[in-house]
Amino acid sequence: MKPIYLVLILILTFFTASPASAQQMKVGYWTSGFSLGFGTVMEQMKFAEQEGIKVEWVKFGEVNGPTRAIVSNAIDVAFAAPSTNSIGIAADGVPVKLVLATQIAEAQVVVLDGSPIKAPADLRGKKIGMSPPGSATHALTTAILERNFGIKENEYAVAPGNEAQLAQFLTQKDIDAGVLRSVTLAQMSDVKLRRLASVVEEWKKLTKGSAPPILAVTIVYSSYLDKNREAVAKFIVATRKALQFGSKNKPKVAEMLEKAANMTAQDARAYAEQWDNAYIASFEDADIASLKRMYEIVPTTGGVKNTARDESFDQGPYKRSKQIK
Repeated sequence: MKPIYLVLILILTFFTASPASAQQMKVGYWTSGFSLGFGTVMEQMKFAEQEGIKVEWVKFGEVNGPTRAIVSNAIDVAFAAPSTNSIGIAADGVPVKLVLATQIAEAQVVVLDGSPIKAPADLRGKKIGMSPPGSATHALTTAILERNFGIKENEYAVAPGNEAQLAQFLTQKDIDAGVLRSVTLAQMSDVKLRRLASVVEEWKKLTKGSAPPILAVTIVYSSYLDKNREAVAKFIVATRKALQFGSKNKPKVAEMLEKAANMTAQDARAYAEQWDNAYIASFEDADIASLKRMYEIVPTTGGVKNTARDESFDQGPYKRSKQIK
C-alpha cells in the first residue's frame, strides 16, 4: 500500500471513528409513568442525535429501574429519574451527579363538586386518597397539609393507590378527597370536581420560593461526566429543545403517545395538554434549593438518611448548554 493511501485511511479513521465514540451515550428512562411523554419525544424526534450524540436508549418498566441501572454503571445517564432517590444514592456515596431537573411534582387536591368540604382545612378527620407512603407526592402532600394547614398526619386517613385507583375511589365516594395529577383530572372530564389546592403553589408557599417541587431529574455517572462533559451539555441542549417542541406541538405529542403507549386518542390528547405543567429543563440555584428541601422532608424507609451533598449537584453542563447554539 502506498504511503499516501495509508495517510488518507488514518485521517478518515480519525474523523469518522473518534468523534462517534466520544459522543456515545447510554440513556435509560421509565416508560410506564409520566416520564414516558418526555422520553418518547426525546427518543422519536432524535433531539440528542441532532446534537451529535449517538444514543442507545434503555427502557425500564419500573420507576426505580434507571437509578438501579446507573448505580451498577449499566447506563451512563438516567433521564427523568426519581428526584429524592437520586439525591439519596448520591448522598450514600454512589458516584453520580445530578445535572438537570426534568419533571415537576404536580398534583391537585380535589373533591366531588357536591362535597361539603370547602377548603383544605376541612380535611381534618377525612379520608384522603393519594399515592402510597414513600413516594415523593405522598411526602409533599403530608408536609403541605401539616405545615400550611395545621393538619397532622394522624388527623386524617390515607387511602393509597395509583392514579387510576384514586380516580375510581373518588368517583365511587370511597374517599372524601383525592390528590391527583392534572393529566388524570383531564381524563375525568365527565366527573364534576372542585379543586381545593395545588401541590405546586402550596409548596412555593411552604418554601417561600419560586421553584416548583421537582419529581424527576437527570443523573449522570461521574466517570462518564468527567470524560464527556461536552456531550452531557449537548444532551441538556437536546432536552431543552424537546421541552420546547412538546409545548408547541401537543397534537404531534399525542400522536406519538397513541403509538408508543397504546393510549386512546382522548387520553393521549389529555396527556399532551398537560405538557407545560409537568415538564421542565432547568437547573438554576432555586431548583437545587427546592430539591434539597424536598429531600429533607421525604421520610426515609431504610433508617438514618444521609445529608444531601453539595458536590452531588453539578451545574456545569447546564450552564454550558446555554452557550451552545
